[in-house]
Amino acid sequence: MENMPGSKFADRVLNLNISGIRKMFETAGSDAINLGLGQPDFDTPPHIKKAAIDAINSGFTGYTAGPGIIELREELSRKFKEENSFNVEPSEIIVTSGASEALEIAIASIVNPGDEVMIANPGFVSYNALVNIMGGKVSSIPLDDELAICPETIIEKINSKTKAIIINSPANPTGTVQTKKDIKAFAEIADDYNITIISDEVYEHFIYEGEHVSPAQFTDNVITINAVSKTYAMTGWRIGYVAAKNEYVEHMLKVHQYVQACANSIAQKAALAAISGPQDSVIFMREEFLRRRDVLMAGLKSMGLHCVVPKGAFYAFPEVDDCTEVAGKLISNGVIVVPGTAFGDGGDGHIRISYASSISNIQKALKIMEKVLA
Repeated sequence: MENMPGSKFADRVLNLNISGIRKMFETAGSDAINLGLGQPDFDTPPHIKKAAIDAINSGFTGYTAGPGIIELREELSRKFKEENSFNVEPSEIIVTSGASEALEIAIASIVNPGDEVMIANPGFVSYNALVNIMGGKVSSIPLDDELAICPETIIEKINSKTKAIIINSPANPTGTVQTKKDIKAFAEIADDYNITIISDEVYEHFIYEGEHVSPAQFTDNVITINAVSKTYAMTGWRIGYVAAKNEYVEHMLKVHQYVQACANSIAQKAALAAISGPQDSVIFMREEFLRRRDVLMAGLKSMGLHCVVPKGAFYAFPEVDDCTEVAGKLISNGVIVVPGTAFGDGGDGHIRISYASSISNIQKALKIMEKVLA
């Protein structure tokens, strides 16, 4: 028996850990208050549902063009110009199966084995995993005292192997909103060092202090990623989109056509109704998330927990003594939170709390937290 392989499985999956967020859910009881889930607790607006039903009834159930239906890409082109202040043609947009696929094809199209990608630490769990799957290496960016990325830190860590930097503003898990000055600085760094910014903007409409600024305003060395998932309470519909100059799109389409072929036809029609239709639901959700944030922050303050006030998204990242122990105790007492280490070792000493849950649930959870942490 010569030349026996060491394992039937690829190293890329053997070395991949299950999401720390999912682990939290698996250990919680069915009656637990879920402050760990990163999705709006609202229903998809009726006019969006109707568009999907109409698509089904009209027989719009086959494959679409690989990049997505042209009406949706045209509407997204308008959206980028009017809301994000940069121009992108419909041909420079790909509709994907959620922002998750958009991230995958973006990273797959630019990262070679051994290339380094700069990622905030703590940062969203998928970034590190996708870079590792593609054979790249993660270069962790420590955050400052306000849980933001400093341009100076990026410059200090750039080297000849640096291929890209992922910017997520507003950020998961911290709720940080990068300033326009910093976003512009990131764009200048991308141009000066010929690296690509992957800008994850899925929380752009949930900002309470500051403003959302797309790096694509300032540089062509950027891949912009977004989705209807958070903005319109459509997480399960799985529609995201990615925009970039043709030199990027050409290669991302190669990956997209093999891993997905095209996004769901019915969900694309629903996304078109979401982007082009009334935005009242978005405004309502933002105002409600702000109320919830303020209730949560007041409760954390009354317990003596220090927490940088989140300026966007729907997450708080308070400091605790032992994040794994605290998260475990809270879960065993019926409140799901996520230990900060699930987002990188830079998250040690924190827990992530999602306030995408009702005020009554947040208030109940705070009472339990006060007892447990006392």
